[in-house]
This record gives sequence, structure tokens and C-alpha cells, in this order.
Amino acid sequence: MNSSKIKTKLKSVFSPFFITSACVLIFGLVIRFIAGKSAAFADFWQSSIASVPRGALAYLTNLFPFSVAEFLFLTLPLTLAILLRIGSRRSSTWAETFRYTFNLIGVCALVFAMLLVNFSAGYCTTPLDKRIGAERSKVSAEELYDTAESILKDMSGCIDDVDFIYGDSSVMPYSHNEMVKKLNEAYKKARLKYPFLSGFTSNPKQVMISEPWTYTHIAGVYTFFTGEANINVNFPDYTLPYTTAHEMAHQRGISREDEANFMAFLVCLESDDSYIRYSACASVFEYVASSLYSADKELYKKLYVDDVPRSLKNEMSAYNEFFEKYRENKVAEVSGAINNGYLQSQGQKEGTKSYGLVVDLLVAYYKK
Repeated sequence: MNSSKIKTKLKSVFSPFFITSACVLIFGLVIRFIAGKSAAFADFWQSSIASVPRGALAYLTNLFPFSVAEFLFLTLPLTLAILLRIGSRRSSTWAETFRYTFNLIGVCALVFAMLLVNFSAGYCTTPLDKRIGAERSKVSAEELYDTAESILKDMSGCIDDVDFIYGDSSVMPYSHNEMVKKLNEAYKKARLKYPFLSGFTSNPKQVMISEPWTYTHIAGVYTFFTGEANINVNFPDYTLPYTTAHEMAHQRGISREDEANFMAFLVCLESDDSYIRYSACASVFEYVASSLYSADKELYKKLYVDDVPRSLKNEMSAYNEFFEKYRENKVAEVSGAINNGYLQSQGQKEGTKSYGLVVDLLVAYYKK
């Protein structure tokens, strides 16, 4: 078979779209490889180049009042059925069948390339503690106790302004959209201190299937292929501002989970709103208190008895009561395993345990 016939055969199977998708994927793999070798390149790429497509995606999906990612997820079975139907009608020869199949593979390649180009380099950037001059180190039980007290001290400046249901949880005093507006304002202020944050306005989305989604134990997720921060609004009010700030941190280039947790805390502290600051303090306090309990139960008991306000104790008790319904189930096990595998594939060897590493950052921050 001569070369012209080979080229003709290849063209009949590999469309320009598939070839373009493959090239984009290769480009993404090269970027991820270089980022893995150079934190300086990863810093530059994540905060400068990758912020453009992330911001563009966020801008485009801001136009929709609903979560585009959730819509794509819910309509996935129908989409697959339509694609199979179209494929069966168009593929009268083996060449057409292969061409159609490779086009679908090209779509998957583009989606994976979006992860590599827009987000994945963030797992290779200079650690956040070094960026803000508060390098983490091994943490003692006494340091955990001191950090918990410091968080409670910061909380004391806002908890008096928070409305609580008697003997129960707090109530967010405004709508989701108002909360988002306040968080966007807080991010604008935070960017003056932390210029590596991408600067744009986003509209985190409320997930319609939040109640069944709670069985996965997922409070929020950033979907890199739509640029959206998706929020599970079934969780208690006090978790919502902090969770939203966490997913907005992912939008702005903070990929590692512990660093997104920490950046959410720093950003919420920049807010003029008492409930947003309370949400951040209450959320990170739980991380630190849990670590203190594991390290020294007597110190934890002393902290809980002497220093924790009654309203915060009620908040934590109400959360435990709420979560009991969702605590043990197979869906959570599967989703946890998937998330753990994804994080480990991106270089976070601790997997889902990396969320709790925010404690080390908090100790370093308060020591500084």
C-alpha cells in the first residue's frame, strides 16, 4: 500500500478534531510535567496563564442561574443514549465507526487537558505557608491548644452578632446570593495581601440535589471543566460561607485541599461581615479541636470546659445530630475512595486526609 493510500485511510479514521484534541492533551501533559519539576514555573503558570481560562469559564457559567456541571451530570444518561443512537445511524462502515469513536475519545481528551492546563499545576506550586512567610513544622499538643484558644479569641469578636436558635444552631442572616457578594468583596480585599490569587468575580452555584448529595459527605466541589464552585446547601448554615470560600479558592488557583481550607479562612477574616468570620473560625476550630483530642484528651477537655462558648457547643452538637443520618453508607465510601484516588494521583499522597493538614498551617499562622 503506497503512502497516499495510507494517508487516505488515516484521514478516514482520525478527524481534524481528534488530532487537535490529541495535540492539546499532549500540550497539557507537557505543562504538568514541567510544573512538577519547577515550583517557580507552576507558580507562574497557575497565577498568570491558567487564570485566564479559569476566569473565562467562570464568567461564561456565571450567565446561568443554575449549576451547569450539575445539569451535565443529571443529563449524562440521556446524552450517552443520544450519542450511541447517533453513532449507530452514522457508522455504516468500520472506518466511520472508528472515526466517530475517536471523536468521542477526543472530547474526553479535551476535558482531561482542561484539568492539566487550568488546575493541575496548582498541586506543584510553592507551598502556601512559604508564600505567606509562616512555614509549618511539627506541631505539639500545647501548640494545638494555643491555636484553638487564638481561634476562639478571633471568634469572640463576631459571635455576639450571630443569631442562634435557642439551644441549637446558628442562622445565616441573608440569602445565598448576598453571601456570595460578600465573599467576592472579601476576595478582592484578600488579593491585595495575596496577589497570587486570580482576580475575578464568580457566582458559586447552589446544587439542586444537595440533600441526596449529602450522602457522599461532600460539602462542595470545584468543577474544572465548567469553572464553577458548586455548593451543597443542605449542610447547616454556619458551614456554608466557609465551604463556599474554599471552592472559590480552587477557582482562583489554590489546588491543594489543605491550602484551599486555609485560604478560605484567611479570606473570610477579611470580610466585614460577622457571620462569615464566625463561619471560618467555627469551621477551622473543629479541625484544630479534633487534632487536639487525638493528641491530648486532657488538654482538649480543659479547652472544651473552660473556653468554648455555650453557643458554639450547641452548634457542634446540632451538626453532629444533623450528620448522623448520613454518617455511615456505601455511597460515602465509594465517593471517598474516588476523591482519595484523585488527590493521590495529583501528588497529594495523604489523599483525603490532606484536608485536615490545614491544622499545621493554622498553627504556623498563629505562631507567626
